[in-house]
Amino acid sequence: MSKKKNKVVTIYDIANQLNYSPSTISRALKNHKSIGKDTTKQIQETAKKLGYRPNSLAASLRNNRSNNIGILIARINRPFISSLISGVENSARAAGYNVLISQSDDNYKNEVANAKALYDSRVCGIVASLSMETKNVDHFKQFIEQDIPVVFVDRVPSDLNSYRVIIDNYSAAYKATEHLIQQGCKRIAHFAGAQHLNVYKLRKNGYIDALKAHDIAPDKDLLVYMNTLSFEEGKEATSKLLNMKNPPDGIFSSNDTAAVSAIMQAKEKGVKIPDELAVIGFNDDPLASIVEPALSTISHPAMKMGELSTKRILEHADKEMEKGVSEITILDTEVIIRASSQRIK
Repeated sequence: MSKKKNKVVTIYDIANQLNYSPSTISRALKNHKSIGKDTTKQIQETAKKLGYRPNSLAASLRNNRSNNIGILIARINRPFISSLISGVENSARAAGYNVLISQSDDNYKNEVANAKALYDSRVCGIVASLSMETKNVDHFKQFIEQDIPVVFVDRVPSDLNSYRVIIDNYSAAYKATEHLIQQGCKRIAHFAGAQHLNVYKLRKNGYIDALKAHDIAPDKDLLVYMNTLSFEEGKEATSKLLNMKNPPDGIFSSNDTAAVSAIMQAKEKGVKIPDELAVIGFNDDPLASIVEPALSTISHPAMKMGELSTKRILEHADKEMEKGVSEITILDTEVIIRASSQRIK
């Protein structure tokens, strides 16, 4: 015999029990000023006793907007992204909002499908960091056309009017490369990310300009392009670089994951870190402090970026803003020097 489902309690059930109109029940449940405190208390206590739950889906259908903020990112298991999500969730929760999270696994088709799912869920705003494959960002226009704020973080498009919370990637890469030069490195390799994404293009440009500023000619053989900057890609690239007739004496990686794999691969080959190969990464992930020797890196304020992204969405909701609004927030970074690169003390 199948178990009987519990009946869903509605405002009409509460109205019948207390002999109030449904509109009075509805206003009391929302703490409306037009309903007296005693009546509000009675209605809310009865609602709790009966097991009433507000129908947020119905409310979002009526308002064409919910109190959910969408997060669309590449990979949840990256420390930078985890911190970003925490920043969004903390700020959203404090303001009475919920968060819906989806990941693309760095796949463009997944990102398009996830964007549609969040749009259909009637989110009131979206925080997004593009996948490695994304070149076309038309799937975000549906939000902007409906005045739903989109805040891009870190991996941002260059040709879409939206909010952007970023760091100065060019300056950070310049400082990272210059640090290796100051430690005596003459042949510095660079692990570059997908160049259609501005974040990695700017890091490569910062690397090249730092070399030129110190009269070091860039060597195309030391510039390694990667798809996802994974541990495996870093290991393979380091192995090839160290097998060169004239191997590099420094590596600047566009993320910490590939940088850590470079350290481990170099140690396997008996290369001394940092004396024979100095390494610096990017992001200051937790593994940067765990690897031996500890990895020098660039700080990346992910938590703050998440908090600011949520703030932009909430501010947008509170004000009447023009469609196609564009605002860029740039946060500071710093070089964190650890044992993997520090030759001169």
